[in-house]
Amino acid sequence: MPCPYFHINKIFPHGDRSGIAHLNRSRENWEAVDASNGKPDTMRLFDRNISRANAGSDANRAFCWTSAARRQFLKSLGALGARAILPGAIGLLARADARAAAASPNRIDVHHHHLSPYYKKISGPTRLTERSDPALSNWTPAIAVERMDQSGIATAMLSIATGGIPANLAGEQEQTLVRDSNEYGAQMVRDYPGRFGLLASLPMLDPEASLKEIEYAFATLKADGIALMTDYGDVWPGDPMFAPVFEELNRRKAVVFIHPTTPSCCAKLLPNVPASWVEYDFDTTRAVTSLLVNGTLTKCPDVRFIITHSGGTVPVLAKRVADMFPPQMSAGAPNGVEAELKKLYYDIANGANPSSLAALTKLVPMSQLLFGTDFPFVKMSITVDGFREHGFPAKDVKAINSGNALRLFPRLRIR
Repeated sequence: MPCPYFHINKIFPHGDRSGIAHLNRSRENWEAVDASNGKPDTMRLFDRNISRANAGSDANRAFCWTSAARRQFLKSLGALGARAILPGAIGLLARADARAAAASPNRIDVHHHHLSPYYKKISGPTRLTERSDPALSNWTPAIAVERMDQSGIATAMLSIATGGIPANLAGEQEQTLVRDSNEYGAQMVRDYPGRFGLLASLPMLDPEASLKEIEYAFATLKADGIALMTDYGDVWPGDPMFAPVFEELNRRKAVVFIHPTTPSCCAKLLPNVPASWVEYDFDTTRAVTSLLVNGTLTKCPDVRFIITHSGGTVPVLAKRVADMFPPQMSAGAPNGVEAELKKLYYDIANGANPSSLAALTKLVPMSQLLFGTDFPFVKMSITVDGFREHGFPAKDVKAINSGNALRLFPRLRIR
């Protein structure tokens, strides 16, 4: 297994030589600690890289060390104390393995949209923002694969886009869009073996048609799961009208990805504020609350739900909902609201920021976090960079990148 590489200037990010001078001044204390441990190899390694840094022109040369040496290096740093070296160096070195794992090409992106020609025709003009990938305006499957390669993504799970599609789309137009999207996604899976999976859409406002589409999606298109919206014409997923659909999905032990949309009640509440700014996250919470109060999560325990964008406002409001949950509805959450929420999966697409991740990781264990990007509506780098900068331990990086997703999609094979 290749060893991690480090650059001495990454330990001293201030752009000058003061950190290296400080490191030289610290050597005497370091040597005393190392001698007491009887580990001279670490000291020689340390000396070699100080000399490289002092050489000036070689300051950016990388050095390689074994995991045993790395552990001793960090142990000695800890013995010295943070004041003996530049503040922050220990954390940077300790997170190096996590950064290396985050850059691996083994990610599974569970939140990745495709844009079929029919979707683009009926969704209207593309609206680019600073967060959008420029590919949004000229998206193709080949561009998607190119971006995936650049971001270390081995496989992306395709789902229908929601932008420009009204949540109350119904009837023949809804069924046509759903079937077109599913067949287009399935063709991408065939055209790029191993690079894509399919989360098929359903015409939810027609439950009978949805049951037929479930059969077609799994039996004919070989879908990996189902992609639903947070609401359909102001009807949220826990509504009794959808019970037959969830019963069938439970029977199939399906993965169900739930993506936010804008309810017709709340599309233009604030002037000049697009619904995607805040309403998407609040509608995510409405959808999850709907599943709770109607008992869907309890009645359908074999459905594996994926909630997007680090859960939207779910992690922040979880305790409030739990405290106010009516006793007469306790059958919908027999072990408590928070216990039900901890069973859900959450992708970190467009939600890999300090506040969102802090709230989410306080609510659920690492086993429930999934990597996602929301491409092409959001640049992959926004999630990739935020995820890396959060500084998860290496074992958690590996789980979020792919390990947790492989439990949901065992057929996937990492390249």
